[in-house]
Amino acid sequence: MAAANKIPLLLAAVLSLATGAVAAAASPRRRPVHMRLYMHDVIDGPGQTAIRLIWGAGPPHASMPGRAFGDTVAVDDLVTEGPSIASPAVGRAQGTYMLSSQREAVLVVAITVALTSAGGPYNGSTLVVAGRDRVRDETRELAVVGGTGALRGAAGYVLWRTAKVWSEIHMALELDVHASVPATADDDAVATE
Repeated sequence: MAAANKIPLLLAAVLSLATGAVAAAASPRRRPVHMRLYMHDVIDGPGQTAIRLIWGAGPPHASMPGRAFGDTVAVDDLVTEGPSIASPAVGRAQGTYMLSSQREAVLVVAITVALTSAGGPYNGSTLVVAGRDRVRDETRELAVVGGTGALRGAAGYVLWRTAKVWSEIHMALELDVHASVPATADDDAVATE
């Protein structure tokens, strides 16, 4: 009888340990990633990095004269270490943005930042950013929704600001990236030293 009473306790203990192991596997340790990058959007002229894909097809925009709901632009913008276009290049920001509100100055942004050989420890990696950009706000928050290479499984946010308007056709956007990636065995080895 005493052994029969211990079986439910033993089962509860095993289930508790198994549940803890599953929870640990489902939420692995993460390593923080912080980068400050500058994306150069050149909408016309020599060195143009943004082209209009859809322009003027929708109704006129209520708060942005000369624009229409649904206007869509493809970008292949230079990404640098600093706000000057002469700063060292670290990659390209490639994707689209679309005027997605009929009344507010709001873009939906979907870009992949591809970091090049000048990208330091993230050389060859990508970071995927998506979200709602209220262009007239000083700071906008977009989501980091993924990445590849050393940034595989990235999650977090980007504080997105207009850093400098160089001319009517060239602006630099600051991307202040706050993200994390799953910890690796190398991270664990460094943590135990």
